[in-house]
Amino acid sequence: MDLSAADHRIPLSDGNSIPVIGLGTYSDPRLTPKGLCATSVKVAIDMGYQHIDGAYVYQNEHEVGEAIREKIAEGKVRREDIFYCGKLWCTALDPENVRPCLERTLKVLQLDYVDLYIIELPMAFQPGDTIYPRDENGKWLYHKTNLCATWEALEACKDAGLVKSLGVSNFNRRQLELILNKPGLKYKPVSNQVECHPYFIQTKLLKFCQQHDIVIVAYSPLGTSRDPRWVNLSSPPLLKDPLLNSLGKKYNKTAAQVALRFNVQRGVVVIPKSFNPERIKDNFQIFDFSLTEEEMKSIEALDKNVRFVELLMWSDHPEYPFHDEY
Repeated sequence: MDLSAADHRIPLSDGNSIPVIGLGTYSDPRLTPKGLCATSVKVAIDMGYQHIDGAYVYQNEHEVGEAIREKIAEGKVRREDIFYCGKLWCTALDPENVRPCLERTLKVLQLDYVDLYIIELPMAFQPGDTIYPRDENGKWLYHKTNLCATWEALEACKDAGLVKSLGVSNFNRRQLELILNKPGLKYKPVSNQVECHPYFIQTKLLKFCQQHDIVIVAYSPLGTSRDPRWVNLSSPPLLKDPLLNSLGKKYNKTAAQVALRFNVQRGVVVIPKSFNPERIKDNFQIFDFSLTEEEMKSIEALDKNVRFVELLMWSDHPEYPFHDEY
């Protein structure tokens, strides 16, 4: 796989292609200054990023759209050079809510189509405008989940030209098989976006996805922010790892660059989130070195099989994905 900063797309099963590195844009809306996301997306596009990962629920898609449109207007990129991934949120999994949710994303972005649209989580919440619906006692309001029906509504969105490729996120093997074995399946999921990094290498899920031509897209490829509200702090910070740092010294790279290169060499797409211009730049500098087979094996051996992002607040949902082995 000969990837370069200028040409780093890998094929998807539907004939489209995905850049192996993208900019993640998740950031707590309450703590993020207005305009910071837009500035970061513009910086990333200037650095050579083609892939932007976002979601309606991040509440900053208007800034992502503004940045992409500005760079197209400048002549820096064409629309077809940019790969945008949007996400269908848990309150919109009923089939009649799927297209309106995608159309809302397109309206906010002011774009005609997204390149990839994925089911963000396999768990339905009560439909409505509240992103995180709870009752008066603070109990989560769940909703009956029918992933096959949701998928059929997504297939109709692709047929309507609103999206080029369809995928999922945080699905386990059983949930992927539900879709893959669905009678009358028209389009297979091209990707499954999951947590994946040297402390959680997802060997079994990766193998299953590769057998079915599903690309794994790694979120939190550098570990996560240490936010105790939703992050498991039992694992030490990934970027302090001695092996990743010693390999970094060898190649004159950072531990972060080594961690990203590790996944890219396994055929895994990485979407590190940063709103820091220096780190956005550093994260992209992974095409001018490669790890040896022994080094890859030694990084694999760091696997702790422990997630940073467990989403335990929803562990009583019937479709909570992480009870299964993979």
